Amino acid sequence: MFTLRNEFYSRLTCLMLTLILSVSSVLAETDSSGTRARTVSKVAEGVYMIRHKDAPDGFPQGNTTVIIGEREVLVVDACYLPSSAKEDIAQIRQWTNKPVRYLLNTHWHYDHTMGNGTYAEAFPSITIIAHAETRKQMEGYNPGWFERYPGRADIFKRYVETGKDANGNPLSEQDKIDYREYIEGIEPVYAEFKLIKDRMPNLTFDDAVTIDIGNREIQIKHLGKGNTAGDAVVYLPKEKILITGDLLDHPVPYLGGGYPSQFAKTLRKMAQMDAETFIPGHGNVIKGKVYLNLVADFIQTVVDEVSKAIHRIGNGPRKLEEVRESVHKSIDFNAWKKKIVGENKADGDFFDSFSVQGIVTAAYAEAWGR
Repeated sequence: MFTLRNEFYSRLTCLMLTLILSVSSVLAETDSSGTRARTVSKVAEGVYMIRHKDAPDGFPQGNTTVIIGEREVLVVDACYLPSSAKEDIAQIRQWTNKPVRYLLNTHWHYDHTMGNGTYAEAFPSITIIAHAETRKQMEGYNPGWFERYPGRADIFKRYVETGKDANGNPLSEQDKIDYREYIEGIEPVYAEFKLIKDRMPNLTFDDAVTIDIGNREIQIKHLGKGNTAGDAVVYLPKEKILITGDLLDHPVPYLGGGYPSQFAKTLRKMAQMDAETFIPGHGNVIKGKVYLNLVADFIQTVVDEVSKAIHRIGNGPRKLEEVRESVHKSIDFNAWKKKIVGENKADGDFFDSFSVQGIVTAAYAEAWGR
C-alpha cells in the first residue's frame, strides 16, 4: 500500500506540474489571467492595482496592489521578477515620497513573493507580513524552485520536438513559436533568480491583523484554506475593497491544487463581507459578487460529485481516471464554462485545461487523504 500511495503521489505531482506548465501556452493567447502589457489602475483614492506583463519565460506574474496612507505605504504581493518589483517601486515613488512600510504576501506562490528581497533592499525597515503557514511553505518550497527552474527549458523543448503539449494535445505553429520564445526567455529570468536575496516574512499571524498607515485602516485576514493553506485577504472597510490573492482570479479561476473542500467555504466568507470591489491575484478588477459566488458554487459542485464518485468507485492510486470520467458525466462543464468565463475561446480553453482538470484532481487527492 505504501508503494501504491507513493506511486499515486508521484503521478499527482507530475500532473499538477503539467497543469501549471500548460498555463503558459494558453495565457499567451488571452488577456484573461496573463498579459503582454503592464497596466496600472486607480481603484480608489490612494489605492492602485498594477497588473504585470507575463515573464519572458511565459510565467504569469501576479497583481500588485499599492495602498497609500497619510504616513506610509502598504504593498500587497511583490510579484515574480525582481525587475518587475523594481519597476513597481519606481512607480510608487512617482505617486508618493512616503516609505513602503509593509509588504504582505497573500500566499507563498513564486509569482507573488519573489520580489520580496527587492522591496527589502529599497526599504530596509520594511515589515513583510504573511500567514504563519505561508512563511512555512516559502521556507520549504522556494529553495527547490531555484534548483528546478532550469529544467523548464527541457520540458518546453520536448513539447516543440514532439509537437505535443503537456496534455498530449497537438501544438499549433503559433504554440511552437510561443514555446521557443519561452525557451529563450528562461535564461534572462534565471539570471535574475541567481541574484535574488530571498527574504522571508518577518511578521506572521494566524487569524487577523489590523494596521493603520495614517488615516487608513487595513484589515488582513485569514478566512480559511483555499488556494493554499495560508491564504490572506486584505480588506479596506472605508472603500469596501477586498484584495483576494489567488483565492479569486478573473475571468478564469486558478484551481490547480489547493484545498477544494474548504475553498468554497472560504469564498463564501468573502462574499459575506461588506465589499463591493475585488482586486484578484490575476486579471482585472471585479465589481460585485456575482463572479465570486459562481466560482464558489462551481468548486462545491465538483467537490460533491467527486465525493459521490469515490463512494461508488472507491479510491486509491489507480482510481483517479475512473473518478474523473464519472465526474465529467455528472457535471455539465461546458455550461459552467459559459457561466463563469463567457464565450471567449482562449478563456474557455484555459478553463478546460487548467481549472477543470486542476479542481477535479485536487478534490480527489484531498478526499483520498493526500
